[in-house]
Amino acid sequence: MLVEHSGTAAIRSPEYEAACVSRGRVLLQDRQQPLEHLPQILVLNSSVDARDELHLYLTDYRSLYVAEVLAVEADDKKTTDPRHTPEYYRRENLTCDVWFKLGDIRALVHDDTLAVQAELRQLRVTSYNDRPVSLYGGMVNLPLLVTRPDGMRFFDDDERELLNDADLWVVADAARVGLGLLMADLRDNLFGVRAWSALSPTARTFVATAERLMRDHRRDASFDFATVLIELSKAIEVQVNGIIASALSGAPVPLRSGNVDGHSIDFSTARTQSVGQLSRVIAGDRERMDYLATRLTEGRWFTETLPPVLEELAPFRNESAHSARRTREEVLPFRDRIVGVGCEGILSALTKVSGK
Repeated sequence: MLVEHSGTAAIRSPEYEAACVSRGRVLLQDRQQPLEHLPQILVLNSSVDARDELHLYLTDYRSLYVAEVLAVEADDKKTTDPRHTPEYYRRENLTCDVWFKLGDIRALVHDDTLAVQAELRQLRVTSYNDRPVSLYGGMVNLPLLVTRPDGMRFFDDDERELLNDADLWVVADAARVGLGLLMADLRDNLFGVRAWSALSPTARTFVATAERLMRDHRRDASFDFATVLIELSKAIEVQVNGIIASALSGAPVPLRSGNVDGHSIDFSTARTQSVGQLSRVIAGDRERMDYLATRLTEGRWFTETLPPVLEELAPFRNESAHSARRTREEVLPFRDRIVGVGCEGILSALTKVSGK
């Protein structure tokens, strides 16, 4: 259990606030001593009030999850909301010293201890001179207070709408169980460790979901392969939105802002553009295009070669595509180009793009 806050969260609807669960830090019978840094944990509740994203990382060493924390509260059985507290806390008479009110939970790593170790190394322990989290030997006095230098956000409402059709991540991830072995295979036998690690956890999940569908139904002539391309398009959207946001952070307002479908968007903070919109964000303004090209490694590839690929994917990704069936023959060439079967894949090429 690790606690970290980063970024700025969107204001949530009342319906979303109602979809929450409270989880407590249980005091074991042989470990009843007070937690020394409990005051520092409780003060994080002020970060939630300021609408910063506050994260709770949970791991069983094989998988890793991140939860969105809506509130942090000291144990008080008079105020703990029974509607959002699992029954087993009362039934088993469990004692807790701190409660976390969670709005959503999403999986970062599925059944792969090596990947859990790699992901946790991105977190820095504040009480240990900001050293990376160590899975073995470092899990003491939990929850650890950690920071995440890359400022990753996981629970943006608009991004959830783009990628999950507005479903909570915990709902969407329920359909993605059993991806661990496939993810390890993609890392070790297709992408390589460097490229796979450079993809965001969300992009990896979409790639693995697409690959599972393709491999499970490759010989099924009646299967609708549209979902394969939709999932791969989502992986590209996550990666490209992140690159643009990072590259345009601090850019002049005219370069980092633009009109998308009638709405003014700040591309340095919003990561919610679909593949067709991303093509126009990159190449639709010559000054922005040149700015990105000079501030990114592989900048010319990103600004000149990538946009036409995004335009090709757009018809498969838009709303009408969700109701159109796609055959294996239509989808397979795109899938091969994206993941890199017989060539360097678009996703692998994207992992070489970063700020200079």
